[in-house]
Amino acid sequence: MSEHFFDQAVALTPEGDNAFRGAAHPAWANMVGPFGGITAASALNGVLSHPRLLGVPIALTVNYAAALGPGGYRLAAVPARTNRSTQHWTMAMTQPGTDGTEDTVLTATAVTAARRETWGLSDAPMPTAPAPQTLERFKPFGAEWLKRYDMRTVHGAVPSTWDGSGEHSLTQLWVRDEPGRPLDFLSLASLADVFYPRVWLRRATRVPAGTVSITTYFHADAAMLARSGTGYLFGQARGQAFSNGFFDQTAQLWNEGGELLATSHQIVYYKE
Repeated sequence: MSEHFFDQAVALTPEGDNAFRGAAHPAWANMVGPFGGITAASALNGVLSHPRLLGVPIALTVNYAAALGPGGYRLAAVPARTNRSTQHWTMAMTQPGTDGTEDTVLTATAVTAARRETWGLSDAPMPTAPAPQTLERFKPFGAEWLKRYDMRTVHGAVPSTWDGSGEHSLTQLWVRDEPGRPLDFLSLASLADVFYPRVWLRRATRVPAGTVSITTYFHADAAMLARSGTGYLFGQARGQAFSNGFFDQTAQLWNEGGELLATSHQIVYYKE
């Protein structure tokens, strides 16, 4: 059986100390460059593939300086500091520029940690929703990467009429990889960015928009990922403030058992 599209896209080849080579994959193409979630997952893979890795990811911040172009890229992943239980990382993704120098297309930071069992609870219960099998699958349009996910909207679908009549920015949906793939930290990082721009829903107006920076916090451990398997995740996203060309949106992802796996917060630019 051929390798999953996701694994093809995030694949990296070591290139000396703290560096890797990868390539943009056409199966994840967006309007401009690849889907931001797969690029974030590729950056995180540099950390998780590093021989000096300590623990598992607990936080990932990705800043999109420019759209990743077709072809290869270089990823630097540097362990900036290692403490007893946490490790701090810096990452940068570059591609050859027109003048022969390397252009930065992405910068990122990550924190990994050696987690231990403690008291815990979740103050963010999963909303009640119909089972994913009872809902119609979203029909992909306009971008190749949408075909890589099975998405079933519960609330807040893409507006059917762009008439400026939007009243809220809340979307709830079920989502999983298509075809199915066991959930891991890389796919979780990608899924955190699966929601379309909240400004489209709030305004019911389709304007140019794109993520500038996204931070994802990982609450899952290996056991929670294993329990999630190839099942659906329940995702929820909402905008908060829209002002002077930028807005922020938050998102949460739970597995079918109601366990909160990840939360994210991103800042997005938009035009009139």
